[in-house]
Amino acid sequence: MSTLDPEDPTARVLIRALRTGDVEALTALLTDHPDLATVRIGPERTLLHVATDWPGHLPRVAETIAALVAAGADVGARFVGAHTETPLHWAASSDDVAAVDALLDAGADIDADGAVIAGGTPLQDARAFRCWRAAERLVERGARVDVFDAAALGLTDRVAAALADDSAAHEVDLLFWSACHGGWLETARLLLEHGAHLDVVPPWEAKTPLDAAATADAPELVTWLRERGARLHGELPGGCLPP
Repeated sequence: MSTLDPEDPTARVLIRALRTGDVEALTALLTDHPDLATVRIGPERTLLHVATDWPGHLPRVAETIAALVAAGADVGARFVGAHTETPLHWAASSDDVAAVDALLDAGADIDADGAVIAGGTPLQDARAFRCWRAAERLVERGARVDVFDAAALGLTDRVAAALADDSAAHEVDLLFWSACHGGWLETARLLLEHGAHLDVVPPWEAKTPLDAAATADAPELVTWLRERGARLHGELPGGCLPP
């Protein structure tokens, strides 16, 4: 597999074609130079990573992905660096449903590991970054849903089932935070009834459930939390409470 410097003239032409949705120019390049389908830019990124890079939503991205895969690009190729994310992770992190669908249609592993978030799946990236459209599409298309995904997506029945069989009892505080992160009042209410602490602060972010709900733009949930005495992180004694 060859590598191109991002400033290499060929790399610049490829990147411009990807970012502008010039599928015709891309296809012509790949036809004349088939080895370009597997080239790496950097060498961290494949061309599929470039096509799904944040902020995503490139013009004609589904056609671009299809052209790259048809020419031999590896839909499951990994980023080389601090994490090993696939292009599907990047599409999910950009809330790019068109790219998510195109990658899955091309055979991407919907539950691939390697996310920047705890080495998890594309769904876990989407959940962490509040990319709810991509998260919902991944679930629709069969992604594995853990109890934290369920809480953040407001899948209250799944959370209730996990609580009923005691498989999630020890995680109730962080599940409560996740429900507030997603802005889901019904799910948050269920978890509070099961003993969640109002002001839990997770190990990954200095925010209480109230902070998370405010960031999620969930005014009804914010009001409900305030009525029960919930506090923002900056209002806590010493700035935080342990999870």
